[in-house]
Amino acid sequence: MIREQNFSKGPIFGPLVRFALPILFALFLQTMYGAVDMMVVGQFATAADVSAVSTASWLMQLVTALVVGIAVGTTVLLGRKLGEGNVEESGKIVGASIALFAILGVALTVIMELLAVPLVRVMQTPPEAVDAAVSYMRICSAGTIFIVAYNVLGSVFRGIGNSRVPLMAVAFACVFNIAGDYLLVGVFNMAASGAAIATVAAQALSVLLSFLIIRKQKLPFSLHKGDIQANPARMFAVLKLGFPIALQDVLVSISFLAITAIVNTLGVVISAGVGVAEKLCGFIMLVPSAFSQAMSAFVAQNMGANEPMRARRGLIYGIVASFVVGIVMAYFTFFHGDLLAGLFVSGKDLEVIAAAAEYLKAYAIDCLFVSFLFCMIGFFNGCGKTTFVMAQGIIGAFCVRVPVSFFMSRLQPVSLFRIGLATPCSSLVQILLCGVYFLLFTRASGRDTWNIGRLKHNP
Repeated sequence: MIREQNFSKGPIFGPLVRFALPILFALFLQTMYGAVDMMVVGQFATAADVSAVSTASWLMQLVTALVVGIAVGTTVLLGRKLGEGNVEESGKIVGASIALFAILGVALTVIMELLAVPLVRVMQTPPEAVDAAVSYMRICSAGTIFIVAYNVLGSVFRGIGNSRVPLMAVAFACVFNIAGDYLLVGVFNMAASGAAIATVAAQALSVLLSFLIIRKQKLPFSLHKGDIQANPARMFAVLKLGFPIALQDVLVSISFLAITAIVNTLGVVISAGVGVAEKLCGFIMLVPSAFSQAMSAFVAQNMGANEPMRARRGLIYGIVASFVVGIVMAYFTFFHGDLLAGLFVSGKDLEVIAAAAEYLKAYAIDCLFVSFLFCMIGFFNGCGKTTFVMAQGIIGAFCVRVPVSFFMSRLQPVSLFRIGLATPCSSLVQILLCGVYFLLFTRASGRDTWNIGRLKHNP
């Protein structure tokens, strides 16, 4: 049976951690799901293929960022309705979300297929990596509908307080993706194209497994065929909460694309090294990312149940837990980045490993900062303050991260550590913005409330 979690009663830390752990494992597997392409291609193909997978992966990340951001709207709205005890409306929210994401999936597939070549060229992809990058992107774009389906299903389960089903689905997909990569890349020498085919096939199986699980389980809300319709009011309610997050995530991804384009101009070795480092960063940031997602559902339920103080206490617990892990990750990232990079690249590519290790030293600093930032973002998302989340993300990306990386790339001799410092600089500015916003609005709305009336009556 699917077990939902009521976060508005009882202890805080234990249930929050137990809810975050399956999300953490799912994120780990999902990150591995993408990183294994880089790992296998790095072991069996050339630096140009590694650069191609890195560049195309960032472009596909735009799609994922958009979908995940909008899906948060479903998580928050569903969590709020369940917190209020409105079971019937919860089912209608899920039905409208399914219709919304179906439309979105088709539109994104067409757009990404048409723009594959111009996007790869805009990224300043090294000439020897262009064809492989286009091939990888087009194959992955064909599977966009599966990316959309997986994330909307995950948003529903997180909204009801269940993080285990998404974990089961992505675990199955990860195993299949690894096997497919080794078969198509390692045995049949299909390089970037083989990795892309394995990824799409694994995504499809993940979605199929999720549907099979749902059919056999009892959900904490009623969902009928008639609920699955493009209801404008409910779709707008989801978009109102999710679109600011989606826009922020997309723009942040674009900022990292801009950094990738800057780095690509420095040569294929540096491009491959930074690509490897960025894949490793996906693992390094897993714990704060998991607590950010868990925080959104936790806070949404407590706000729906008129328990703002529990929401704030959950924020503190999440930050402390993330920071403790962040210290450990910062140590390994700063002092052993070469060993980590060696997991993705053949031992013969010493220059690529050295470039990745140098870039990772800057991310070691960010390991500490994101412990605060990601939990605060999850908290604000759960409160429905998604417009602020969007604003602080855009400021960090385009007022700090991109300008700093561009400036550092022009300093001679070129230092990937200095270029990488753009990310912790951005995180620090965003933390300051979040801290000021938190103080201003908690004071303005009183000691024990945070616009609860608006949250309950204006989804």
